[in-house]
Amino acid sequence: MSTRRLSASLTLTVFGSLMITVLSAGVPAAVAQTYTDLHDFNASAGDPYNFQITKLAQGRDGNFYGESNSGGTGDGTVAKMTPSGTVSIVLSFDGTDGANALGGLTLGTDGNFYGDTWNGGSSGLGLTFKVTPAGVETALHNFSNTGDGTSPANALVQAANGTFYGTSNAVETIYSISSTGTFKTLHTMSTADGQSGGQLIIGSDGDIFGGTNSGGANGDGTLFKMTPTGVYTVLHNFTGADGSYGAPGMVEAPNGLLYGATEFGGTSNAGAVFKITTGGTYTLLHSLNGTTDGKQAFVLMLATDGNMYGLTQDGGSAGCGTIFKVTQAGGFSVIYNFDNTHGCNPSVYLTQATDGKLYGLTQAGGAHGNGVFYSMDLGIPAFVRLQSSSGDVGSKVGILGEGFTASSVVHFNGVPATATLTDPGYLTAMVPAGATDGYVTVKTGSTTLTSTQKYTVHNSWSQGAAIPVANEGAAAGFISGKIYVVGGSNGTTILGDTQIYNTANNTWTTGAAIPTPVNGAAGAVVSGSLYVIGGYEGTSQTPSNLVQIYHPKTNSWTTGSAMPTARGSDVAVVDGTSIYVIGGNGSTLRLNTVEKYVPSTNTWTEEAPLLVGKSEPAAGLLDKKIISPDGFTTSQDTGDNEAYDVSTNAWSALPADPTPRNATCFGAVSSLLYVAGGGGNGTPESVTESFRATTNKWATLLAMPQPVIFPASAVADGLLYCFGGANVDHGSGTIYNNLQIYQP
Repeated sequence: MSTRRLSASLTLTVFGSLMITVLSAGVPAAVAQTYTDLHDFNASAGDPYNFQITKLAQGRDGNFYGESNSGGTGDGTVAKMTPSGTVSIVLSFDGTDGANALGGLTLGTDGNFYGDTWNGGSSGLGLTFKVTPAGVETALHNFSNTGDGTSPANALVQAANGTFYGTSNAVETIYSISSTGTFKTLHTMSTADGQSGGQLIIGSDGDIFGGTNSGGANGDGTLFKMTPTGVYTVLHNFTGADGSYGAPGMVEAPNGLLYGATEFGGTSNAGAVFKITTGGTYTLLHSLNGTTDGKQAFVLMLATDGNMYGLTQDGGSAGCGTIFKVTQAGGFSVIYNFDNTHGCNPSVYLTQATDGKLYGLTQAGGAHGNGVFYSMDLGIPAFVRLQSSSGDVGSKVGILGEGFTASSVVHFNGVPATATLTDPGYLTAMVPAGATDGYVTVKTGSTTLTSTQKYTVHNSWSQGAAIPVANEGAAAGFISGKIYVVGGSNGTTILGDTQIYNTANNTWTTGAAIPTPVNGAAGAVVSGSLYVIGGYEGTSQTPSNLVQIYHPKTNSWTTGSAMPTARGSDVAVVDGTSIYVIGGNGSTLRLNTVEKYVPSTNTWTEEAPLLVGKSEPAAGLLDKKIISPDGFTTSQDTGDNEAYDVSTNAWSALPADPTPRNATCFGAVSSLLYVAGGGGNGTPESVTESFRATTNKWATLLAMPQPVIFPASAVADGLLYCFGGANVDHGSGTIYNNLQIYQP
């Protein structure tokens, strides 16, 4: 068994109400941290007990649910604990339905709890189950050691699509399972991968991260990531000196880094606290000293104050373990020493409830030696927790919180929503029309609670800060958190401005002007530089063959080898490190010409031509093919849609855009090409559509708020940015300075 059962020689004391105030290093004296012993478990009185390596889950009713290894009929329980300390057993395992429950429970988006047992089930090798708050259990998967592993022992994690992920620990696997029991082994652990795997998390990038206690290059365990399809990568091999036994896992902080704690290793072999990037750059933050720090560090959890909190299972002033805090900067401080009288040997994850407090369990200590249920009040305000953090307008969102009533008012980023009360701690709300990405608030009487995470409203438009210099036909590209918008026209004059938009703080700055101002040029980014290719020069709008290159690091421009075919109203797509320039207007108008530029060699080659010559097309890379719909032919707007296979140098026809147009805002996000606005017979369009290459189908989406022709386009962090544009087709009408942002 890879999980370690704790034991201690305990001195029994008479339970009394305890409220201990401790001050953390660096915390103002006015900010108290209050530990409260809520319940002393008593096995003789029928209480659940022996809580090992488990995690409490807060239910929709505001109560906590967890797994005990003992109690009930003898094979462990699912227990309910109220925030005031009342404990009851909702399910007693009898062996056939599970035994030796470990790991803890996870609240699913359906309101049920999901967990594992180490033993029991039809093969005696453990099972994954779901249980209702009333205690009705359903076995989802009985482990049988037939490629699925044995003995699961960690809390499941649920992805946005509803799939759960977990680990088995005797014959070791990482698996996925649905709420109805569809099971799949994703990866079987080797010695090199690390073994005795522990708690998983799902990162903001959708990958799965975790740690192991043994194996790896040095036998001290590993840290790893895995894609949802099972592609496994070792991020770090522990050396002992920098940590050992990494199964407690990690949390992702707001700064995008992963933080964790090891049970052993470090300078005193008492455990270590670390941070690591998602790419594997590891930093040891603190080696526990084994005495005042505590020893055998357990898992970290992220609280809403931005700090991480963890436990040690031993050590501290009474030898019973500690609660410690880790800041994102790496600062370490002990905030509580367990004293045996009110708990000892915590081996249960801390859980932050929506009242802001941390709750946990100890395995030992307390009045009866069977552990305690406790809270730690850090003065963190109450909040609301969303059961899903993204969806379309009309989606139903579950909201966990405190003190809700039927009169509670919900807003999505300031837009009111229809809400329904189902429990005092649970509301459901519909994402309202007009909602944009932002925080969700719930106002009940004079109290307003805010969600811990932003809600992403898919298929929605929002506004960014206005462009300082209004333009149409500018080139654009995204580099390291900033979008560079270059050139374009104000309707009468070709502009040379380089305008820089910071996507993180919604602000604009200015860069060095482009040497030769151009309008209607293609923009492409390779190796951190923006390539502005072609376009129109001067008052006569002469097609250009210039390749002008902006280097953000030096705020300077250079030139590349001239494009063989001078043209404007062209587009560019990057495949690897090659830029493909497509269509446009040249000396003969409406070109089908396609030319490839390789920046590393500064050379051009001619590729297979488009099937239909056109200017102002859209384009993007989908599934290793360049997709180019829309544009203007010699006489009309066309919905012509074509795919270019780079490997065969050939174009093929695809289903046409239902809305023929030219000069759109466009960009590829994930597996879809998005096309918004543009001109249809000279009139601005508001239609937004997407094209999926795998199904060859178009879909109509939420209309663009301000119809525009010839805006600059860029994709950044999964969003489509549309800069400026005009209300006429290459005329002197209204030139806009708005920034419209589409969230797919």
